[in-house]
Amino acid sequence: MTDGCDGEVTDDATDDAKADGGWTDAEEEIMLATYRALLEHGYAGLSISRIADELDKSKASIYYHYDSKDDLLGAFLAYAADRFQSSILTESGDDPREDLERVIEKLLPLRPDEEERQIQAVFLGLRGQAVTNATFREQFTELDEQLAATIREVVERGIDEGAFRDVDADRVAEHVLATINGAMYGRATSDRETAVAAVRVSLSSYLDAELRRS
Repeated sequence: MTDGCDGEVTDDATDDAKADGGWTDAEEEIMLATYRALLEHGYAGLSISRIADELDKSKASIYYHYDSKDDLLGAFLAYAADRFQSSILTESGDDPREDLERVIEKLLPLRPDEEERQIQAVFLGLRGQAVTNATFREQFTELDEQLAATIREVVERGIDEGAFRDVDADRVAEHVLATINGAMYGRATSDRETAVAAVRVSLSSYLDAELRRS
């Protein structure tokens, strides 16, 4: 899930998070309830009461773990980042080219279903709060750094294996991430349905030109 985080949080995905994210059962239940409440109400309509309704427990059970809604949402963003990282590691293969395409497709799917569209809208709504909210800004900074690191590591692996030519992997990763974030914002805030496909073609051409060995 993602802002740039399309590795969505689902009930089927909790076991891996326990292994690599250190989340307790109670925390994961709250994260999943927060996810459902965000999909239904968005950031503006979100409240601890509505999360508690999704959790089918009292507000006190949430306040036991988190001091405020923003504190909870900061944890939720960290949880989503863990889930995305786990899904990428699980799906990595032997071909850096295919892995790079897979990451891009996860972050910027060509044909998102309705839930994927909702997820991206939710995360962009949360990102908008990061302009003035220090907790959100910290979490989105960490999330972007993780995404850039994921792309960079695939590029570096491709260089080491001889699949890509020797390039500045940091520069390539930041270009890819900025392009994806911009296209996601455009998709969520306009009805320009063909724009994302054009961006994907342009991004593929960029990567081919940058990474192809002569």
